[in-house]
Amino acid sequence: MEDLKGKAILITGASTGIGAACAKAFGALGCRVAVHYNTSREAAEAVAVEADRLGGDTIVVQGDLRHTTDCERVIKETVERFKGIDVLINNAGGLVKRTLVAEITDETFDDVIDVNIRSMIMCTKFAVPHMKKGAAVINATSIAARTGGGPGSSLYGGSKGFVSTATRNLAKELVGQGIRVNAVSPGVITTPFHEKFSSPALLEAMRQTIPMGRVGTADECVGAFIYLASETLSGYVTGQVIEVNGGQYMA
Repeated sequence: MEDLKGKAILITGASTGIGAACAKAFGALGCRVAVHYNTSREAAEAVAVEADRLGGDTIVVQGDLRHTTDCERVIKETVERFKGIDVLINNAGGLVKRTLVAEITDETFDDVIDVNIRSMIMCTKFAVPHMKKGAAVINATSIAARTGGGPGSSLYGGSKGFVSTATRNLAKELVGQGIRVNAVSPGVITTPFHEKFSSPALLEAMRQTIPMGRVGTADECVGAFIYLASETLSGYVTGQVIEVNGGQYMA
């Protein structure tokens, strides 16, 4: 993985879960990593300390990526420190809350769309001018983009469907600049996401639909991000969505 050593990686939503696991893994590969968070400052700082201990050069950046101005500022702070961005991982996102369609409010609608769609589009918009040939954008989508998601997640599943589709379009748009755009689509993963939004009974029901017979871990998603970040490993790969779900969905 020598081609990743010294590369500047910005990971949004990196204080916990898959983003945190990625930050530590890229740190261990000798990358310069910007660990973004919104409200979980202590957790983000702990991730940065661990990534540094493993061999990285890490900064922590804060921003509420539901807002375009914060997207722009997070990119600016990263570029000021690292003088560019080699890999942008748009991992920030969330379900916000499980809501049946009859109960959806304008506030809930805006929150889900902004955190999952605006954050990805606007961070990419502001990052691209600072990315050179060989750079990569990796979007975090979800198995919900394929299946529609669980109860009360129509907005979330739909927003992740947007992310998957936009990934393919952006791959076509940015290929002329030598920037690859791909996505990773996790299935049911043990993260704060499910701790917050899924009951033990719901998790068990989902587990029973997984051929591997268990839910995944954040660390088991990391390899897909590393693969897509490395030009040596995936230099001819763009516009793809890699499913990491234990066989729960087979494309």
